[in-house]
Amino acid sequence: MFRRSLLAASLALPALKGAGAQTPWPDRPVRLVNPFTAGSATDVVARLVTQDLSERLGQQFLVDNRTGASGNIGTEFVARSRPDGQTLLVGSPGTMGINPFLFRTLPYDATRDFVAVAHTVSFPQVVVVNPNGPIRSIADLVAAARARPGALNYGSSGAGSTAHLAVELLRAATGIDMVHVPFRGGTQAVQAVMQNEVQVAVEGLPSLPGFLSGGQLRAIGVTSAERSPKIPDVPAVSETVPGFDAAAWVIFFAPTGTPAPFIERLSAEIRISLNRPQVRDRLLDLGATVVGSDPATTTAFHRRELEKWKRAVELSGARAD
Repeated sequence: MFRRSLLAASLALPALKGAGAQTPWPDRPVRLVNPFTAGSATDVVARLVTQDLSERLGQQFLVDNRTGASGNIGTEFVARSRPDGQTLLVGSPGTMGINPFLFRTLPYDATRDFVAVAHTVSFPQVVVVNPNGPIRSIADLVAAARARPGALNYGSSGAGSTAHLAVELLRAATGIDMVHVPFRGGTQAVQAVMQNEVQVAVEGLPSLPGFLSGGQLRAIGVTSAERSPKIPDVPAVSETVPGFDAAAWVIFFAPTGTPAPFIERLSAEIRISLNRPQVRDRLLDLGATVVGSDPATTTAFHRRELEKWKRAVELSGARAD
């Protein structure tokens, strides 16, 4: 019986290999459109993955930065592209989770116009305070805010940003009252914490290691569901507020209508790249949590994220024209 099963398996291998060889695959360079600037966290993730894909597959993968309108220009470009596998989107919570509810009108639909390819990584955001102040934990922050409703200020990289909305979710979960102070970027927000202009801020982990190691900021929580391997001594907010999760993420999308066999194969190749040491180690060093989920799992995750960020936008009252 064992020999017959082994023989059947060995005969099946050529057929599987042949089927894989027939999977549709672009014969021209593949563009991953990043709707944000070069050097951003989404950009670094996309470039690490595309470099490995190009080297392994002998097929050119390029990152194309098409910025503007809070990421809507590049996202719309992909939504209107031919679904032939040549053009993909580097999606993040801003364009594919928040903007659909932040903007009164949007030139794309985050669900109708796109299909998910792979959830590549998540980036925890970090709740930071001044190291010379009395707040040393999320519990301290909640207690201080409850003791003096409306007296504490929190900074973010702007109204409707993931940092702003993460605090709105925290406010709703704990019933605290703090005043939002928007800045023109995350760096300005954390500098305001260092200068005691605001008491707390939330910023992406990739921007913070120097400030944390230099003692200029104190990290009191990460917004991901679990602790970050990059800063394992910092508790997750969920350890104080059960179920809390407001991490950022990078998901690759394709235009709706892109052939399913291509989506499946590309997703599998991306997962291989994410687990290659030279890619995975670099991502972990940046503070990313490598996910690497398949299209179906990614789609389900994206739907949940849309619901979460919709609620956050409604809580914040933020709107954009």
